[in-house]
Amino acid sequence: FWILFVAIGFSQEKKITPILLSSQQLVADEFIAMDSFGYYYYIKGNVFYKQKENELFQYKNLSLGKIKRVDLQNPLKIVLFYEGFNSVITLDNQLNETLSFNFSKIQNNPIVTSAVGLASQNRLWIFNSLQMQLGLYDFNKQVFQPLSQPFQNPIQFYQTDYNQFYWIDSNGLVSFCDVFGKISTLGQIPKFDSAQIISNEVMVYQIGNQLYYHYFKNNKSPQIDLDEKIVEKFLIKDQFLIIFTNSEIRTYQINLP
Repeated sequence: FWILFVAIGFSQEKKITPILLSSQQLVADEFIAMDSFGYYYYIKGNVFYKQKENELFQYKNLSLGKIKRVDLQNPLKIVLFYEGFNSVITLDNQLNETLSFNFSKIQNNPIVTSAVGLASQNRLWIFNSLQMQLGLYDFNKQVFQPLSQPFQNPIQFYQTDYNQFYWIDSNGLVSFCDVFGKISTLGQIPKFDSAQIISNEVMVYQIGNQLYYHYFKNNKSPQIDLDEKIVEKFLIKDQFLIIFTNSEIRTYQINLP
């Protein structure tokens, strides 16, 4: 009996319990992120906002339709992706427009992009859905350089940094490609609603209103124990977990293994 009891105890995944630090009211259609300076970024009425206490900046370009994605790796070069018009806008830290790209107008080699992210050396990660290929687009040369062979499965989720493009395909396979075109596979996860890859060893994914911390090496996913009935979006930054409900931002301290 005792051997069985101990075996069951060790087989159970230990939950990760964050500590609530603060909450702030926010009415938005979509919360994007918080930067290191305490600014909140969000979308409301298809207008992009940056806010901190009494400071408020905004950018709108309704002629390009819905903002599909925002890349905030560099607060001095924010990337807005308008998928419906196959276009990208870059903004400075006061949300002034600095560059504009319409990939349908590239001479000799038009691109239909379904994924965009900021890469190193004045380049963008681009997934060209015409050819089902991942590549890099050079700002200055206005040239697209393919890096991969055509993908076999659709992309369900993607995430970028300056040197890697991460994606999860329709089968739940997690992979990444570096700027030299080397592709590596990290593992597989179950069906999910949203995700954030923390490193090449771990990620967090969401199913419904529940979050799981996933280890690629042993394929285990301990639960993050949250007292939240609604999780519209989550973000892990340093040792903080930020949860956007339908009306507020809640910040937790989280000690991840």
